[in-house]
Formats: sequence, C-alpha cells, structure tokens
Amino acid sequence: VVKNLTAFIASGKLPHAYLFVGSRGIGKTSVARIFANALNIKNEDIIEIDAASNRGIDDIRALRDSVYTMPMLSEYKIYIIDEVHMLTKDAFNALLKTLEEPPKHCLFILATTEREKVLDTIVSRCQLINFETPNNEIVANFVIDIAKKEGVKLEASIANMIAKNARGGFRDALTLLQQLIDTNTDGK
Repeated sequence: VVKNLTAFIASGKLPHAYLFVGSRGIGKTSVARIFANALNIKNEDIIEIDAASNRGIDDIRALRDSVYTMPMLSEYKIYIIDEVHMLTKDAFNALLKTLEEPPKHCLFILATTEREKVLDTIVSRCQLINFETPNNEIVANFVIDIAKKEGVKLEASIANMIAKNARGGFRDALTLLQQLIDTNTDGK
C-alpha cells in the first residue's frame, strides 16, 4: 500500500479517486490521513465523511456542491469517505457523477470493509488499493512495540493472546492493550 501511494506521489500523476479495501481496524482511514499529509494538504482542506451516518443522497449532493470551491490552504482538497459501502443506491449514483467529472483540485479516498457492496461503476473510477489483513505475528509485534513505547513490560504470550483476540485488527489490539495497561498498576 505504502509503495503504491508513494509511487503516485513521486510520479506527480495522482489518480483523482482511490478505493481503500480491507478488514476493519487495519488503518485505512489513518493511511488516508497520512497520504493527505504527504501531499501537504492542510487540515482545512481534508474533509472526512462517515458514510455510515451520512449515507443519503442529500449528503452526497452537499459534497457534490462543495467540490467546486477551491482549497483554502493547499493545492488539493481531499474527501475521505469512510464506510462508503453504506451509501444508498441514489447516493452512489450522485457520487458517481462527481467521480466521473471531478474538479482538478479534488481527490477522493473511499474506504470500505465490504468491496462487494460498492457499485462496480464506482470501483471502475477508482484506483483500487487492497489492505491485507496482518497475521497474528505482525499484530503481536506491533503490540509489543507499543507497550515498550508506553514503558510497559509485555510478555510475548500476552501479546500473542491480544493478537489472536484482535483478529487482524490493529485498532482492536490497541484497545485490548489499553485495557490491560489500565487494569495493571505494576508496569507489567
């Protein structure tokens, strides 16, 4: 994922739309924010939309109207639409029109856990970026690294249990680690 996004930046030829696909809690939205920062897009020009709660056609019409305003402080304005698979069919169709003819100053990152629920016409207008679910070893090492940074001694067996219960989700692993840290006062 990072190699692909870095290559887009280095080439100077940025696709106008990306579809980030992967399991929950593995960093799709975080990578979208990092990508925006790598493009020097200021916070004022990063618009995040949660399609789980803003899923209707009126929400997408408002987005469609706002894309024509120029960015405030950056070369681009970027729209990050999380849980895009939750949009209604009418909302998808309204979004499609925007993705077909986007202003040059707009980029779109659509993130989903359910690729099959995203209309093929939307997918065809996006650069597909697949996030692989990390295995337990990767998650366990991640948890151990975070614990060290927090000054907590974490046994490998506990890190492995956290990884197993997180089922490939970094966010879930962090939540479990935080619960352990909060309930253990001895630094272990």
